Amino acid sequence: MTPPLARPGAAAKAGKVRILLLDVDGVLSDGGITYDGEGRESKRFHVRDGHGIKMIQRAGIEVGIISGRSAEAVSVRAEELGISLVRQGVFDKVAAWREILEERGIFPGETAYVGDDVVDLPLLRQVGFAAAVADAEEYVRSAADYVSSRPGGQGAVREIVEFILRSGGLWEQVAGKYFRDGSPG
Repeated sequence: MTPPLARPGAAAKAGKVRILLLDVDGVLSDGGITYDGEGRESKRFHVRDGHGIKMIQRAGIEVGIISGRSAEAVSVRAEELGISLVRQGVFDKVAAWREILEERGIFPGETAYVGDDVVDLPLLRQVGFAAAVADAEEYVRSAADYVSSRPGGQGAVREIVEFILRSGGLWEQVAGKYFRDGSPG
């Protein structure tokens, strides 16, 4: 596993995040797609990423999904995690992001996006805090403020969440009790 890469200024940018937007294939999942005998699609999601999403939500930061593909598995996982902001089948991710800014009344600098491939580049260049997973394409990693040590679908989102929470001074509020007495309360 390679160490994470945080470019100069990454923590300052991450500390301003009010909404975290995620790609799915290659970020929340490992990018693989499985079909059963009936042609139904399934994806594999990592439990650590789910826990990271719940932690950042507890800190008052909204989480959303912007994906180029549409899959029922994504809708199910989003519902399970309490993510109501789900945009699937999106060709123009920047346009979807602009709609979200307007709907939520937030500024570009208050948004983060995690991507892995060329379709994510335009949005990564617009958001306040751009993150990439370890196995993202090189040009995507080059455009990111932060590159995780873990690949997509294997805890990368959880790692990025911790960086955001620590940068915003929210880590102790959300995770401190685990270190003190182990209670999730």
